[in-house]
Amino acid sequence: MKKLKKSELKENQTIQISGSKSISNRLLILESLFKNIEIGNLSNSKDTSLLKKALSENTEVVDIHHAGTAMRFLTSYYSIQDGKTTILTGSKRMKERPIKNLVTALQNLGVDIEYLENEGFPPLKIKGRKITQPKVDVPANISSQFITSLLLIAEKLENGLEINLVGEITSKSYIEMTLNILTRFGIKNSFTGNTIKVEPFINHQPSIINYEVESDWSSASYFYSFAALGRKTIHLKSFYKESTQGDSAIAKIYEDFFGIKTIFTEEEHKLTLQPDPNFKFPEKIVLDMNNCPDIAQTLCVTAAALKIPFEISGLGTLRVKETDRILALHNELKKLGTETEFTDLSIKSTAFNEPENHISIKTYQDHRMAMAFAPFCLVRKLEIEDEEVVEKSYPKFWEDLQLILTENS
Repeated sequence: MKKLKKSELKENQTIQISGSKSISNRLLILESLFKNIEIGNLSNSKDTSLLKKALSENTEVVDIHHAGTAMRFLTSYYSIQDGKTTILTGSKRMKERPIKNLVTALQNLGVDIEYLENEGFPPLKIKGRKITQPKVDVPANISSQFITSLLLIAEKLENGLEINLVGEITSKSYIEMTLNILTRFGIKNSFTGNTIKVEPFINHQPSIINYEVESDWSSASYFYSFAALGRKTIHLKSFYKESTQGDSAIAKIYEDFFGIKTIFTEEEHKLTLQPDPNFKFPEKIVLDMNNCPDIAQTLCVTAAALKIPFEISGLGTLRVKETDRILALHNELKKLGTETEFTDLSIKSTAFNEPENHISIKTYQDHRMAMAFAPFCLVRKLEIEDEEVVEKSYPKFWEDLQLILTENS
């Protein structure tokens, strides 16, 4: 249980956030496939350490616990380990997270995969083999991690891979991030309309590539919330103006709706979150977050704390994350005094009341619930249950909060 006293934000504090989990996990798969990558500023998240451990061990049973990205990326990775059989499993919650669309795509490419317990869910028994089938259809509205999982192995397939995305694309920015990384490694690819093509890269071993991982924009989002509520300047390192991370959309969102300007200092790879003292808050926030759903929790808590009505859509993937994030938001925002209505794709505020006297936020084993609600300590004291859950993506989160907060006596 993390107890957060009602606090004030310090002025001009600087936080160094570790490397992006999304980029780090992609690079670890490519490093294992090509053996030619030297990675700097690797994420210190639990998810990344679990993936790194799995790739370094030659065992038949691989348990990735709560690490959803690892489950998805390793499903494709083990599918091309010719002659190797792998049982890929995880935690109780992981066994409730659907993976059927990815498994079906791999089966259509000729991979032998079977479900060991419930149809459509881990654990999986994967018999690796060479893949020669060059084309596959995939629903476009599924998690971008399923598509990225296929893209990360595509260049190792004998005939490359063409993915036809059927329907409206979700989280397109994450797919583009993956393709940008492949391009940097000299892997030819294209993304035209709903078709992605990756050319084979089997007979050419690239030279050693040094890759310095940009810090994580998802982790940066919580400090945007602190700046919006505390109205003081925060500095974050190491970030780039031309980021490939979809969650870098937080900069424009928080400037438009909360008056937080983002100032980049290129030579220091630093960004400064600077509140506009003359900003007038909007009467309502209406936003489609289809390309950056992982920062929706942060936005909703910020809006709730400021009592700004909101209507957020494009959240279809949130119901199959570490928890049902839409339902979790509905439940926990009520403790802050914010009533909401929700669907499978959206959540909107309906009323603002006084917060509960004793606020204890359930995390539902979801790291983002813990961190998204933490900035509310600038309004009221609160407790965050299961504080260790932040280790999944940001192990130093509570430590870093001590650098930017002054507790009220």
